[in-house]
Amino acid sequence: MNPLLFFIVILIYIVCINILNEKLFHMQSDIALIFFTLISSAILLVLKQFISFDFLSRYIENVSKLEFSEYLMDGVLCFMLFAGASKVNMSKFKTNLRPIFLLAFLSTFISSFFFGALFYVFAIIFKLPMDFWTCVLLGCIVSPTDPIAATGILNKIGLSKNVCSVIENESLFNDGTGVTLFIFVRSMITSSGAGENFVTLMLREVLGAFIVAFVISFLFFSLLKITHNPINYIIISLLDVSLVYMICEHFGFSGVIASVVCGLFFSYEMNKIKRVAVVVDREHFYEHFWEILESLLNAILFVMIGLSILGADICKAFAVIIIATLFSLITSRFIGVLSSTLLTGKRIPGGYNLTEFSCLMTWSALKGGLSLALAMQTASIFDNDLFEMILTATYTAIFFSVLVQGLTVKNVYFALEDHKTKRIHRS
Repeated sequence: MNPLLFFIVILIYIVCINILNEKLFHMQSDIALIFFTLISSAILLVLKQFISFDFLSRYIENVSKLEFSEYLMDGVLCFMLFAGASKVNMSKFKTNLRPIFLLAFLSTFISSFFFGALFYVFAIIFKLPMDFWTCVLLGCIVSPTDPIAATGILNKIGLSKNVCSVIENESLFNDGTGVTLFIFVRSMITSSGAGENFVTLMLREVLGAFIVAFVISFLFFSLLKITHNPINYIIISLLDVSLVYMICEHFGFSGVIASVVCGLFFSYEMNKIKRVAVVVDREHFYEHFWEILESLLNAILFVMIGLSILGADICKAFAVIIIATLFSLITSRFIGVLSSTLLTGKRIPGGYNLTEFSCLMTWSALKGGLSLALAMQTASIFDNDLFEMILTATYTAIFFSVLVQGLTVKNVYFALEDHKTKRIHRS
C-alpha cells in the first residue's frame, strides 16, 4: 500500500472513531481506537466471506502485508519511549526506585518462565506441538508490560501519581528485559547463541544501553544549552534518541532501554534549566511537541494493532490457546509481582499490603505493540501452524489486557483502595 494512502486510511479510522467515541460512548480514547478498529476488521473479514468485491479483497490484502514489526521496532518505538520517559516524575521515580527495578527485571524474568511452564502443561494435556522452550519464548513475548499502553491509558483513569509512577516506570524498563530474554531463548531454540549465557547477554544489553545513551545525551544536551531557539530543542532531542537507538541496535545493546534513558536524562536536565527554558520557550513548544507526537503515534499504533488481524489466520486449537494464555498470563504475572515485591521490604508503594499490591500490578499490566512485534519475528523460525498459535496467544494477551483489564482497572483500583482503608481502620 502506498505510504501516503496508508497514512490517510489510518487517520480516517482515528478521526471517525474519536468523534464517534466522544459523542456516544465516552470510552478512554486509546481503548476506543483498538476496540472499534478490531470490530471493523472483524466485519470486513465476515463481509469478505459472503461478498465478492475486488476493492475489499485488495484492501484486506494490502493491509495484511503491512510490516508491523518493522514499523514499530525500526521506526517509531524510540520516539514513543522517549516521549513516555520524558514525562516521568523524577521525585516519584527516585522514591520508588527499588520496586521499579525489581518489577522491571526480576518480575519479568520470573513471569516469562512461569508462563512458559504453565503453558507447557496445557500443551502436554491438549497435545499442542509446542516444546518447553517454545512456551518460554511465548512467555518472553507476552510477559513484559507495554509502556505505550500504560502511559496512554493509565494516566487518564484517575490512579494516584505514586501508583502510576511505579506502573509506568516498570513498563518503560521491563521491555528491555523482555526483549533480552526473547533474544536469548530464541537463540537457544535456533542453536545460534549457545555460547552466550543470559547474564552476559543482559549485562551487555543493559550496561551498553546506559553508557551509549548517557554519553550521547550528555553531548547533545550540552549543545541544546547553547541555543536559544525552541525548535532546536525539538530537533536535538529527536536526533539524540534516534541516533542512540540506532547505535545500540547496531552493537547489540538494548535500544529500548537506551531510549528510556535518553528520555529520563532530558527530563532531568530540562528541569535543571527550567528558568532558562521558560524564557527561551515561552510557548512550551518542546513539551507540546512531544505530547502531540506521543498522542499521534499511540493512536496510529492502536489502530494498526486492530487492523493487523486482517492478515492473521485462525489456528486449529483456537479455544485451547485462549484459555491457556489467559490462565498462564494472569497467574504468572501475579507470581512474578509477588516474588519481586517480597524483596522491597516494608515500603510497598501506595501503602498496600503484599496481596493488594500484587493484585493491582497484575491487573494493570497492559500489553501492546511490542508483544505483537516480537511475535511476528518468530515467523522465520517456526512453521506456519506453530507461528499461528504464537500469534493467537499474543493477540489474546493484547486484546484481553487492553479491552478487559484497561476498561476495569479503575474499578479494581478503587476496590483495592476501599479494601486498604478498611484494613487500616481495623488495625
